[in-house]
Amino acid sequence: MSGEAGSSANLDVSRETMDRLNRFVAVLEKWNPRINLVSRNSISEVWTRHIADSLQVFRCTTPIGHWVDLGSGGGFPGLVIAILAQEMAPDLRVTLVESDQRKSAFLRTAAREAGVRCTVITERIETLEPQEADILSARALADLETLMDYTQRHLKPGGVALFPKGVTWKKECVAARQRWNFNAEQITSKTDPDAVILKIEGVSRA
Repeated sequence: MSGEAGSSANLDVSRETMDRLNRFVAVLEKWNPRINLVSRNSISEVWTRHIADSLQVFRCTTPIGHWVDLGSGGGFPGLVIAILAQEMAPDLRVTLVESDQRKSAFLRTAAREAGVRCTVITERIETLEPQEADILSARALADLETLMDYTQRHLKPGGVALFPKGVTWKKECVAARQRWNFNAEQITSKTDPDAVILKIEGVSRA
């Protein structure tokens, strides 16, 4: 599946980057039956759903400094970010935070197989020392109000947070604004017309 499916996804990346993505997907397919990294139903859509989703997150901002991905799980978007950065932003430092030991082991294995540099931290987000991220991302991790707590802890002043959100994103924004002040730009998802990527800056307690 890996090579052909990857080519048909029209990701607009180089052959070298596609090769790394294929190697990552091969590890994902091998590990997924054992530790359920992505749902069984969506593994067949890994290119059009998970990879493409992660790629558009990468393209939402200028990838500089320190990029921290929270709750990296199956590597989306964090490990895809690291793969893309290897060629497109070689000075970017990428950190993946994942509290589950087995998922962290998967992330380290997949990074090694794909030939990319990143740091995997096996620790809980809320107790991890502040990461001083220039860019913070999280996909399918928590509601926006909870993500604001993580953002205040780990995003440096002037940084940007990128959170893919589904159809409930407007309700989540309303709920989060009860406790938080923030600027949010909504970028319509290219893989789901009802979804957005929230590009968030200026986070402070209300």
